[in-house]
Amino acid sequence: MSPAPHDDFRPAAWFADLRRAGQLLTRLPLPGDVGAPPPGSYARAMRAYPLVGGLIGLAAGLTLSACAAIGLPAPTGPILALVVAALLTGGLHEDGLADTADGFGARRPTAERLAIMRDSRIGTYGVLALVFVLSLKVAAMTSLVPVAGCAALVAAGALSRATLAGIVRALPPARPGGLGASLGHPSAASALLSLLLGVAVALAAVGPSAAARIALVAVIAAVAMALLARRQVGGYTGDVLGATQQVTETAMLVALSADPVAIAHWIGRS
Repeated sequence: MSPAPHDDFRPAAWFADLRRAGQLLTRLPLPGDVGAPPPGSYARAMRAYPLVGGLIGLAAGLTLSACAAIGLPAPTGPILALVVAALLTGGLHEDGLADTADGFGARRPTAERLAIMRDSRIGTYGVLALVFVLSLKVAAMTSLVPVAGCAALVAAGALSRATLAGIVRALPPARPGGLGASLGHPSAASALLSLLLGVAVALAAVGPSAAARIALVAVIAAVAMALLARRQVGGYTGDVLGATQQVTETAMLVALSADPVAIAHWIGRS
């Protein structure tokens, strides 16, 4: 596991981290490092994940708003927004969700579960996971007005990736030679900065009240995924991180589509 380099706060270091995070999380043709990157540079780049996630969410959100502006029917905009996000990421996170669902759904020993997760073929559990998650996202976005939907995608895109550094720091890699393990071990400062940046983007996008609500949802969902991964395969993999991003993003979009007044009323009656 690569050590994390000193947390450099110079603009040049942040730019390098943003570029490396974009290389990993998207299919954009970003320039690579000249020569071998410093040891642990991809671990430190996790602090920039929320910025990349927010930009992906913004692209999806602008697509949603554009579809509404030209009068396309309600389900079309959310679906095209998801298409744009998937094109930008190459379906990286969706692939992780499907592989994780197939692996965790198998009643097999840990080694066999990990082998299933590495298999490029998709099984029943993977298909169901994708259908459920994508359907929930479309339903949540359809219930929001376009401007709110755009803001929700920005906030959820950032916060869903802000939790990943904490999972990598908290859990051991389940497969030492996998992509997840190759990222290295982020420092506590990088993990904290990632979370704070995600919250900051959410605050700017949806305001204090909604940001606090979805930050709590994101932490609960991420912790639940981390506990599940530790139980199922003994740690994290790249697929587990992708699945966590999808689950937390979906949970936040659903939370943002809910009526807070109705929720408070229901809690008061309970």
